[in-house]
Amino acid sequence: MSVIGFVGLPGSGKSEAAAVAEDWDIPVVTMGDVIRAECRDRGLDPATEHGRVAQALREENGPAAIAERSLPLIESELEASDTVVVDGIRSDVEVDRFEEAFGDQFRLVCIEAPFEVRKERLDLRGRDAGDEEGGESLEDRDQRELDFGMGAAMERADLTVENTASLEAFRERITEILTEGSR
Repeated sequence: MSVIGFVGLPGSGKSEAAAVAEDWDIPVVTMGDVIRAECRDRGLDPATEHGRVAQALREENGPAAIAERSLPLIESELEASDTVVVDGIRSDVEVDRFEEAFGDQFRLVCIEAPFEVRKERLDLRGRDAGDEEGGESLEDRDQRELDFGMGAAMERADLTVENTASLEAFRERITEILTEGSR
């Protein structure tokens, strides 16, 4: 059994790493999906309320709330798969919770890329609309994530991947990590 968590600032490559896992038929539990579901349950638009609901969940249920809601999903996937990827870890408290649940079978991978590279990627995806269109700027998103404790989580990573080369090189490196994790 292996649980591999991805952590990194917006636009660093977490979603692409998760896509590599899916290409290898490795189940992915996306913590953001937990937040999007909660947005819908509250009658809110996940596209505009994601950050606010993430913060509210943590305030209402403690800093490990999203990890707690993700655990049953991870455990369910582990019933049929030796390896599961967790996409979107945001804090050291969440890392603590996953380490508590999975022990040495949990590995944390930090994905990093410079601000300008991340901004360009998000602009291409239409994910950094900026305040003028009602969205959050990348600077604000980074700060929100860091306020959750992401910096501390990133520092605890077992492995760091610099995502500054080609997409092909990044996908190859993630494949190596995933195949090592499934052994």
